[in-house]
Amino acid sequence: MNIDRRLLLAGLGSVAVSGLPRRSFAATSVTIGDYEILSVSDGNLVLPGAFYFDGLPEQELNSILTPLGVPKDQVEPPCNVTLLRHEDRVVLFDAGSGDGFMPSAGALLDSLDAVGVAPEDVTHLVLTHGHPDHLWGVLDDFDDPVFTEAEHMIGQTEWDYWTDTDTVNTIGEDRASFAVGAARRLEAIEDRISFFGDADEILPGIMAHASFGHTPGHMSFEIRSGSDALLVGGDAIGNHHIAFARPDWASGSDQNPEMAAEVRTRLLDKLSNENIALLGFHLPDGGVGRVERKDSAYRFVSEDI
Repeated sequence: MNIDRRLLLAGLGSVAVSGLPRRSFAATSVTIGDYEILSVSDGNLVLPGAFYFDGLPEQELNSILTPLGVPKDQVEPPCNVTLLRHEDRVVLFDAGSGDGFMPSAGALLDSLDAVGVAPEDVTHLVLTHGHPDHLWGVLDDFDDPVFTEAEHMIGQTEWDYWTDTDTVNTIGEDRASFAVGAARRLEAIEDRISFFGDADEILPGIMAHASFGHTPGHMSFEIRSGSDALLVGGDAIGNHHIAFARPDWASGSDQNPEMAAEVRTRLLDKLSNENIALLGFHLPDGGVGRVERKDSAYRFVSEDI
């Protein structure tokens, strides 16, 4: 596997109409056989630290966060969207958040433009799960599909959960808007959707892995060519700090914390034992790296050139 972390310039040094400098975009390129994989940015989230850290033992938490320079009051995880090119296919894993979730996110279309991909070039849009930062970018400001030529794909279990009219009543008050937003967007793309299940080869060389817990039907995806492989992890391994150091700890970011912890531990064990690369949606440095294990703990090692 070859990894190339590079800066892609999009009008760097020029001035936009608003008088603000235009953004520049960095992308990480990974080659596995004849698969080209790019990590492209949708910006970042801004979340209170309590979202991750409430109820955790303070002394051990500090010992994990301090060496990594992670503050406890506020975290700003990146949003890394996976783009894959293979033969005549242009595959996007997740759609980003669009303009309707957070001002700090929603940069995906600009990032795609920076690597020469227009929305209509995407042939397949594969959704890991239905949370806003992964799904809401399927529609534009006029509620029309953004990726007009793409087959949209989602796990059957995840679809069933978000399209169930009772979900908004059972998901909890803090996430009720997630349920409303997901149902509206999935209804809008219903005629474009196809479904898959655990262990299905959804496209040549790409296998779905059930990684339920973060959401009831969350899916990850293994891209493999011979002995070389990379896991598109979505939010199954949701950060580079406590998720690795203490994967058994429950996280407030997960809808089923106990199930998510079991899945997280299983995936980390698989990735470290089999030396499979990981591309995580909220991991640093483009999200691409390896998992190293020491005793019962793990660490994320970003791959740099």
